[in-house]
Amino acid sequence: MYKLTIFYDGTCPLCAKEMSALSQQDTNNVIKTIDIYSEEFSEYPCIDPKAANTVLHALNQNNELILGLDVTYLAWKLVGKGWLYAPLRWPGIRVLADWCYLRFAKNRYRVSYWLTGTSRCTKNSCLK
Repeated sequence: MYKLTIFYDGTCPLCAKEMSALSQQDTNNVIKTIDIYSEEFSEYPCIDPKAANTVLHALNQNNELILGLDVTYLAWKLVGKGWLYAPLRWPGIRVLADWCYLRFAKNRYRVSYWLTGTSRCTKNSCLK
């Protein structure tokens, strides 16, 4: 059983690269990543596709919904790198970090283009 199932936008280059990096670090196989545009996503009717395309969604091992940067922090914590993201959850920083994350999520294709030269992935154009 996975400790965390993450639902991400596989058409977003930065999202796909982060999930790939996370999967590489997941040596204990405790995280499952699911592209919201894949067939596998249909197995999770409890996750609203429109909402999952707006903010990162995850289910923990108790099927509790986790959102946004809380997903990012927990995922990296599970692979032993939580200290990198812990400051984003500290009081005072958390509010600003969440505000910035929501802006990033809304503009992720544009930001991806600025950083990678690609705004959207196709089946073969991004690392999975």
